[in-house]
Amino acid sequence: MTAKWQMPIESHPQERVWMAWPTTGYTLGETAEDATEARTTWAAVANAISEFEPVTMVVNPGDEAIARQFLNGSITLLEAPLNDAWMRDIGPSFVLGEGGELGAVNYVFNGWGAQDWASWDKDQHIGRIIAEASGATLINSEMVNEGGGIQVDGTGRVIITETVQLDPGRNPNLTKQDVEAELLRTIGTDSVLWLPRGLTRDHDEFGTRGHSDILAAFVTPDLLLMHQQPNENHPDHAIAARNREVAEAWFADRGENITILDLPAPAAQRDEEGFVDYSYINHLVINDAVIACSFGEGDDRALGILADVYEGRKIVPVDAKPLFARGGGIHCITQQQPKVG
Repeated sequence: MTAKWQMPIESHPQERVWMAWPTTGYTLGETAEDATEARTTWAAVANAISEFEPVTMVVNPGDEAIARQFLNGSITLLEAPLNDAWMRDIGPSFVLGEGGELGAVNYVFNGWGAQDWASWDKDQHIGRIIAEASGATLINSEMVNEGGGIQVDGTGRVIITETVQLDPGRNPNLTKQDVEAELLRTIGTDSVLWLPRGLTRDHDEFGTRGHSDILAAFVTPDLLLMHQQPNENHPDHAIAARNREVAEAWFADRGENITILDLPAPAAQRDEEGFVDYSYINHLVINDAVIACSFGEGDDRALGILADVYEGRKIVPVDAKPLFARGGGIHCITQQQPKVG
């Protein structure tokens, strides 16, 4: 089977970035302080991106005025009903066709495996709405999947996890072969690296059950960043080490020469809920910049690594603690649209 569509690597030139504004519900929080923190953090990411390329913010009807109080004037607002604000997962995954045309893959979204706290009656339509707004060809899929669960190198490789795509709450009747065939059809990947599982906190109540965009990120097809937890007392120490072993073996078995570079977790290890899953992997690569997660403790080393590997791009750190407290990071709330041609 020849792939008609292919998802480019994130560093491919971009047309814009799509986001969603936090609205009533879990992400916005229960208090005025929670709401301000969420809005301030989403806006910090959007405003940082807007210095380098266009941003379109999907806004729940009635939230336009409050969004404008926080967002740069250059940011475009698109009104559409929302349950939540995790654009990487509720929005489409953009791909390019054989002739350079833009496509938008609309996977089924069911609240990260039909989790009992999640609502998705509105979010499940966002992929189609954005595909239409962007002028992309809509590519519907019957597979439950989220953009945070796929990390591609643009040449046909993709990194996913057994705990997401094979999650009984997502795709109870699909085999690995089924998943791989649908990924080939939709995003053009013919080489699938299955990591065993995600980080510990990501498997807690408000987690995704193992998204790969907190575990690994392709800088180039020949350079892969992987999350490392140096603290042997942290439950993610063994998980990250095992994921790296699996990746090394997979590339070696295929005879592929690729550099895997550790991106160590920050010094911050715990919050009031226990061990955190803070990860610098969850950054966003855009035109001329990288919007990077910062945590206020030991950021310099990781930001230095990002500056080295993304040479020529400005590293723009944004405090990601409020995002991770809500179950994600910078990559999770953004979705890049590649330039065509």
